[in-house]
Amino acid sequence: MGVATVSAGRIYVGQLAGKTGEEFQLSWEMFPHVALSKTYNTDAQVADSAGTACAFLSGVKTKAGVVGLDDHAERGNCASTESAAVDSIVHLSQRAGKSTGIVTTARVTHATPAAAYARCPERDWESNSDIPEEEAVFGCKDIALQLVENATEVQVVLGGGRREFMPNTTADPQSKIYFGKRTDNRNLIEEWVALRPEETTQYVYNKGQFDDIDAEKIDYLLGLFDRTHMNFESERDTLDDGDPSLEEMTEKAIEILQKNEKGYFLMVEGGRIDHGHHNGQAYDALNELNQLHLAVAKAKEMTSEDDTLIIVTADHSHTFSFGGYPDRGNPILGLVNNGVGSDGLPYTTLAYANGPGANKVSHSFNATDQRPNNTDVDTENKDYEQDALVPLNLETHGGEDVAIYASGPMAHLFHGVHEQNYIMHVMKYASCVGYNKEHCEIVDNGTNDGTIHYPTFLTFIMSISVLLFRGFLV
Repeated sequence: MGVATVSAGRIYVGQLAGKTGEEFQLSWEMFPHVALSKTYNTDAQVADSAGTACAFLSGVKTKAGVVGLDDHAERGNCASTESAAVDSIVHLSQRAGKSTGIVTTARVTHATPAAAYARCPERDWESNSDIPEEEAVFGCKDIALQLVENATEVQVVLGGGRREFMPNTTADPQSKIYFGKRTDNRNLIEEWVALRPEETTQYVYNKGQFDDIDAEKIDYLLGLFDRTHMNFESERDTLDDGDPSLEEMTEKAIEILQKNEKGYFLMVEGGRIDHGHHNGQAYDALNELNQLHLAVAKAKEMTSEDDTLIIVTADHSHTFSFGGYPDRGNPILGLVNNGVGSDGLPYTTLAYANGPGANKVSHSFNATDQRPNNTDVDTENKDYEQDALVPLNLETHGGEDVAIYASGPMAHLFHGVHEQNYIMHVMKYASCVGYNKEHCEIVDNGTNDGTIHYPTFLTFIMSISVLLFRGFLV
């Protein structure tokens, strides 16, 4: 969710509302504090999501492909993980007695959510069947197993990825023709439920079951709504056997977590913004951004900036571009309405530097010695691939800085240009966890309201909560 995606997404959402779009404000664009984040990994100029998620969740930059480990770890090398583990904001929040939750439209074992709870030298080791035998002997656990065995205090987990938790002999409850991936004959979904109090724990796998959850009665909720990533919003089944929306999952998570008087940490990921970009399809990327916009608005509605820090950011950008000289109000997914290229052919406002859209361009040049003619093409169709320059099966990430938007306690600490790992240290300071707990003095002002006296002499409420929204994944 780079700056170009936010700008184009703003117009897209505004045009959905019947406006010209440019004047619209996304929910997080009304936050009072904004900064930039430098996203590189320790070994990569253009980052991947595992290393970046480790940065903003654990406060330490690391290598691409590595989850929950510092730079000493080598990707795919289990033996290198000794003494490389780092604590995430989830671990620190739990030790402080806060509730924690993870919401994503990707697999809950994918790179970004995994960095919240797991420590693994390879982001792709989501199930035990993914770990090579020569590495498994060193004792590395797969990410799904770590969610069950090592993250027992994560109270709410909502997203996709059932296959990583189910044995390869068990059919998926919705597809029937697909099976789980695990080769250890363990059903981790059943184990997750068994480790928690029966009367306050629930597992759900479709929207109907999800809608029936009474947040007042349930303290532990596991929702795995697809065997792999959840569907794009453009393909989501909204009936009982389908999926809840990102907004609905965010609302339910807050309803459950906010019961803890000591506060909570919740990470919400619009994970499929990234996947739309990788597919070279701006429609899905911007439509998924709209879902994040709605989720952030819901969180803002349900919380108070007096005691809840909300951060919206991205792990990285994409090679997505937004240009030409279209008139104001021109459809953001459409053709530039007042000009053509020097070859006499129209072009779209949105494009990519690389990706699958370049294949049709190459084929067109080979056949006609010119770009594809989009004059009669519906470029606003959800399946349309924007033109691209370099042909690749999947479009790549972009390396430029991404934005940080913040509202609530200590949001003013975001200013200027920051290293990405700085984000976690602000969260830790604002919520008074980790070593920052020693610097928070409970002041007895005669009201027993749990007021904290901060080193900066500002006062906030003890049960400060943190919500982190990020706009992408891989």
